[in-house]
Amino acid sequence: MAKASLITIGDEILIGQIIDTNGAWIGQELTSLGIDVVQRLSIGDDQGDIIDALVSAQSKSKLVIVTGGLGPTKDDVTKSAITEFFGVDLYFDEENFKWITTIFERYG
Repeated sequence: MAKASLITIGDEILIGQIIDTNGAWIGQELTSLGIDVVQRLSIGDDQGDIIDALVSAQSKSKLVIVTGGLGPTKDDVTKSAITEFFGVDLYFDEENFKWITTIFERYG
């Protein structure tokens, strides 16, 4: 059976400001697909903690799913933590930006 880890990132989850319903739903869906969820981690908005969680999850699972709280903010460290973990840089993809813009324009 395939093994999966789920990481939920966000201070608002840790302090109880919001409930991690996404994590519960993802866990149920993975289980229904025959995937064994071996760990769920909820961590705050700290770059070191995010990297530590990724290392832990990668050591236990073939599939790692990362989900977050309320959305991106100017002080969000998730992107920089993930790029550091994978040893890559971020780049702006103009073609995808145009595609996403078209979708939002279609819905007003």
